[in-house]
Amino acid sequence: MPIFRAMRPRDLLCPKPAGLYCPPGDFYIDPVRPVARALITHGHSDHARAGHGHVLATGQTLDIMALRYGDDFAGDTQPIAYGETVTVNGVSVTFHPAGHVLGSAQIAVEHGGTRIVASGDYKRMPDATCAPFEPVRCDVFITEATFGLPVFRHPDDRAEIGRLLKSVAQFPERSHMVGAYALGKAQRVMRLIRDAGYDRPLYIHGALETLSAYYQEQGVDLGELRPATLGKGAKAEFAGAIVIGTPSAFADRWARRFPDPVSCFASGWMRIRQRARQRGVELPLIISDHSDWDELTDTIRETGASEVWVTHGREEALVRWCELAGIRAKALHLVGYEDEGD
Repeated sequence: MPIFRAMRPRDLLCPKPAGLYCPPGDFYIDPVRPVARALITHGHSDHARAGHGHVLATGQTLDIMALRYGDDFAGDTQPIAYGETVTVNGVSVTFHPAGHVLGSAQIAVEHGGTRIVASGDYKRMPDATCAPFEPVRCDVFITEATFGLPVFRHPDDRAEIGRLLKSVAQFPERSHMVGAYALGKAQRVMRLIRDAGYDRPLYIHGALETLSAYYQEQGVDLGELRPATLGKGAKAEFAGAIVIGTPSAFADRWARRFPDPVSCFASGWMRIRQRARQRGVELPLIISDHSDWDELTDTIRETGASEVWVTHGREEALVRWCELAGIRAKALHLVGYEDEGD
């Protein structure tokens, strides 16, 4: 009888200059340049780019790409639901929740008896603004490693918001300016503030309006949001207010118009005090949309993968942890992925 041999993982997915490529399926996952067929894990701009011939992604990710790039961001698009399997040139592809932002997904690729799961960006902490991460058993797990060092252990995000609201109560004459990335982090911060019982209006920078409105349309209750615009003589109206904007907005003259603002920034990088000082952050909020060290290592164990490929982040430390745990591992050294959703 002939002996069945499973496809070698490197023949199913392999790194190319344009990104992670599947030769038998002839598609890329999160390519960094325009390609004929792209599978997109989520809507952050370092993973979701315009100009592809065909895009397969969750409906919410496709909506977000259209909001960011315009309706003609790709030649054609195909929505896929969580848990749904489609066949691409004989390769089975299934999308599973990643818990990163609204619509984010891991992508399971299966062919020839081998299953590889590409995580995209993911987090394990509960988040009311997106579907929770779902561990998927696989032969090879491709994991991000944005915070892949033991020093990164994220605190409870509710406690971080508690620190923000305590400061708001302590300094009623000052506005609190919270820097947060436009997709995912800003809406998560808004929802955490609401869940903590804060029911006053939140003021948002114009760059957050479209995506925040989309989250609301998708059933994520963010409460009353108002434009953070200052008319003549309106500075005093923002005393005691919480104003949320993109990090770039806080380097602009716009932020200096508010009354004695307390500068806050919601990011996993706020664990590093030097980063907070460099940004001039008075109240760092350690809130990340990526997994920390313990969550990364726990997830690897949960997948049951016998091999792990590590990408974009602190690759070497996680590869070493895998080796010590008896798991084959290597760094992919993919380029073009930043920390937009940190």
